[in-house]
Amino acid sequence: MNPKTKVMIAFKLAFKNLMGAGLRTWLNVSVLSFAFVIIVFYNGMIDGWNRQSRIDISEWETGDGQYWVPGYDRYDPYTIQDAHETMSEEILTEIRNKNLVPVLIAQATAYPQGRMQGVVLRGVDPEQTVLKLPVDKMKPSDDFDYAIIGKRMAESAKLGVGDKLLVRWRDKNGTFDAREIQIASIFRCDVPAVDRGQIYLRLDVLQKMMGMENEATLLVAGNGFVIRDPGNWEFKDQGFLLADMDKIIQAKKAGGTIMEGLLLIIALIAIFDTQVLSIFRRQKEIGTYIALGMTRRQVVGIFTVEGGAHSILATLLGAAYGIPLFMLLDKVGIPMKAAQATDLPVAEKIFPYYSLGLIIVTIILVVITATIVSYLPARKIAKMKPTDALKGKIS
Repeated sequence: MNPKTKVMIAFKLAFKNLMGAGLRTWLNVSVLSFAFVIIVFYNGMIDGWNRQSRIDISEWETGDGQYWVPGYDRYDPYTIQDAHETMSEEILTEIRNKNLVPVLIAQATAYPQGRMQGVVLRGVDPEQTVLKLPVDKMKPSDDFDYAIIGKRMAESAKLGVGDKLLVRWRDKNGTFDAREIQIASIFRCDVPAVDRGQIYLRLDVLQKMMGMENEATLLVAGNGFVIRDPGNWEFKDQGFLLADMDKIIQAKKAGGTIMEGLLLIIALIAIFDTQVLSIFRRQKEIGTYIALGMTRRQVVGIFTVEGGAHSILATLLGAAYGIPLFMLLDKVGIPMKAAQATDLPVAEKIFPYYSLGLIIVTIILVVITATIVSYLPARKIAKMKPTDALKGKIS
């Protein structure tokens, strides 16, 4: 008998025994398939959130990278006062060509309806096309200056379109000044850093208010654009700008791994117990196999394949109800409205992303672990004496 035939016989015997076990087999397969579906679902949800958030952050805030004034730190408000630099002629040319978006940042105090609230003023070029900010709403006026704010800022300050707001700031010489601005538009954005506590004005208006003509705090680069001579400006790539998002995703995946591991362990324990019980109850069958000329290694292989076959059936069962579920979630999304109350960049709905690599890795993980767990109790067969096995005795 050639090795290929022996393998085929082993698989046939394994699946025949599995089907003969009836309910016990399907209980184990159901638990393992549930673990399989949960692993794919959770990682797909995290990957989908990561993809959506990176796209949103890029479209609303970072572009394809940013050039910062030396000394500027987005997490240190004390650096904002001195974070401004004159733009060179080359930079101004690229701004006119829509390759760069200059942004001037300043701290201020707003007084919505008599209340006091700290805000950040951001001056943005109204002609820019790199970011999704609706800056075209900020039309110039001789009576007052138009501004746009995000939905979160509008809710916290209790402002609506058309409302007027008194803003006080200190210019680059340390002189305090105040001005009334009018809300021209309220935009919806899934990136809290772009929305919360931010007021957007025309770049030329804020430059005049701060006494910083032709100056900016940072430059947002368009798709694939790089300045030939950046001068003092320091380039920050997507890896740097999205480092916080990457850490959040890594933390979420690490936490999910614990949950997934517990589910998988529960399923594997069930398979292990089933294999131990099966070997204990089927000793005469084992002795018969050996008496018919099978080696102990072949018999161990039959029981290992039998236990590992749980993973194959679990994959098929998981696909049977998992694929329709995943297709539905891909169409309607996963509601995440409650998560928007946090400072995490998350949309109202997350659309999971199930990569081929994720599915293959999960299948391999389930198959390998189930096979190893099945092999551990099957090793005992190699130590059994055929005569004792035929009598139903454990040696």
